[in-house]
Amino acid sequence: MRIILIGAPGAGKGTQAESIKNKYPLAHISTGDILRANVKAGTELGKNAKNYMDAGKLVPDEIIVAMMEGRLQEADCKDGFLLDGFPRTNPQAEALDKLLDKLGIALDAVVELDVDDEIVIKRLTTRRVCRSCGEIYNTLMKPSKVDGICDKCGGEVVQRDDDKETVIRRRLAVFHEQTAPLIEYYRNKGVLMTVDATCGKDAVLKLLENRKAGN
Repeated sequence: MRIILIGAPGAGKGTQAESIKNKYPLAHISTGDILRANVKAGTELGKNAKNYMDAGKLVPDEIIVAMMEGRLQEADCKDGFLLDGFPRTNPQAEALDKLLDKLGIALDAVVELDVDDEIVIKRLTTRRVCRSCGEIYNTLMKPSKVDGICDKCGGEVVQRDDDKETVIRRRLAVFHEQTAPLIEYYRNKGVLMTVDATCGKDAVLKLLENRKAGN
């Protein structure tokens, strides 16, 4: 199974991906992960990417696509993969199409996680993270037992800067401008599936299994 997840920040791509991975042995691939891996390993691509990152610039598409080419040929992708956060723009999608054609890989589905902006804002502004271990909490749905203290390690639980409302609204604006056009792109290719992202952590898994069963 080879899948792309598309959704706004806070739509729940990571949660849905985890549910799918619990059922199927898919490699979960995000742009951030492959960037960090290449930078840490000191690859030529990683060094080039780090130069852009250190200068506060976006890493060019051609570097990301080259990293993706290497990643998709690793052993854990043999049984399938799940792309999270890539592609983000139509040019990236076109570059990915060329790469997949080159590798002889066909996508099974592109899944759009549909969610209202106000729900995203509520989700993210109530999210809290432990500074020490990274455990995630939510002031409404999953608060820590002691306010501001992590249940797991006793570290400080805080709100990240990018979970503040003004920042979230800017991120959503960028998503609608740059990433939302991908929905029409993949719809025209006949591979788009849409799921209500408020229907639970197994929503995408259920959709994929229904499709597999021919329902």
